[in-house]
Amino acid sequence: MNRFFGHITGAILLFALSNGCTQGTTADTAPAPLHGPEHFVQLVDYPENPYHPEKAALGQMLFFDPVLSKDSTLSCGSCHLPERAFTDGKAIAVGIENRKGTRNAPSLVNLAWVTTGLFWDGRSPTLEAQAVHPVINPNELGSDWPTVLQRLRAHPDYPRLFERAFGGPLEQEQVVNALAHFQRSLMSSESKYDSIMREEAAYTVLELRGKHIFFDSSEELPDGECGHCHTPPLFTDQTYMNNGVQEEQAPYTYTDPGRGAVTGAKYDNGRFRVPSLRNITLTAPYMHDGRFSTLQEVIEHYNSGGHPGPNVDPKIRKLHLSDEDKLALIAFLGTLTDTSFVRKLSDQKALLQ
Repeated sequence: MNRFFGHITGAILLFALSNGCTQGTTADTAPAPLHGPEHFVQLVDYPENPYHPEKAALGQMLFFDPVLSKDSTLSCGSCHLPERAFTDGKAIAVGIENRKGTRNAPSLVNLAWVTTGLFWDGRSPTLEAQAVHPVINPNELGSDWPTVLQRLRAHPDYPRLFERAFGGPLEQEQVVNALAHFQRSLMSSESKYDSIMREEAAYTVLELRGKHIFFDSSEELPDGECGHCHTPPLFTDQTYMNNGVQEEQAPYTYTDPGRGAVTGAKYDNGRFRVPSLRNITLTAPYMHDGRFSTLQEVIEHYNSGGHPGPNVDPKIRKLHLSDEDKLALIAFLGTLTDTSFVRKLSDQKALLQ
């Protein structure tokens, strides 16, 4: 069973804490290591911010609280909705005052395993570093940290909750640490695919065909070239790839340089993080710029071979998939949807409102 749903009961405990029902501080207790599913790669705790469920629960409260935005109208959860596997259903994220951002809001699922940078371009090395930016980005929450800290310190509950959770005064470091704890706890591992791996369920004929195409595991069916980059159990290999989705304007030149803007290496231009495909049926539209509204469009892109370029991954090629092959791939991708994760997270969010 997903351990997150045991840890997140700490959110309920926080309501008791705010009423003064518990003595002592979380900082006085030993951290509770964050455990992932048995069939996932073993997690290594982040030593600078050891996981604790009560800190994650406090981070959840902050995540859905519009107090972090300039005009108190949006929260982190406004662009990362539980029912959409923590995306927002928009091609490009929209922040305060309807300001349009630059990229699609990525899913936050299973970020505890991400070790090669956050955001589409990997510019933040850790969840703690990542949590700093949405608050101050003018196209997201649009605030500033002095204002946010002033509001939180004047809040009737937050100072006491932070004192209990972190054993000290409310500072920016504690806020981003709490948000990082919550995001690390967002684990999704109870899809039909996982049940099949545990031999508790079976593929339909169409899903099995799609699986073979996805993993290039049948001599009778065409290769889909999917499983090389979207490797289980996370269904991402955590690399950055140019998948031919952007048309090259000049050699190594793209409208959005992606990873190249971070590294300064021209070979990285046009490369973006390979996203996880878990809960992919819930996270449309797709790609870094949300250009594809449906999985059908995504598969058509890969089937066509995409736009050429010197650093486009060699696996991006014409696939020659039939209509039945395309339907089979979509059927297999549907087995990666974890409805229990989405339902329980949405229910938990309601408790905080």
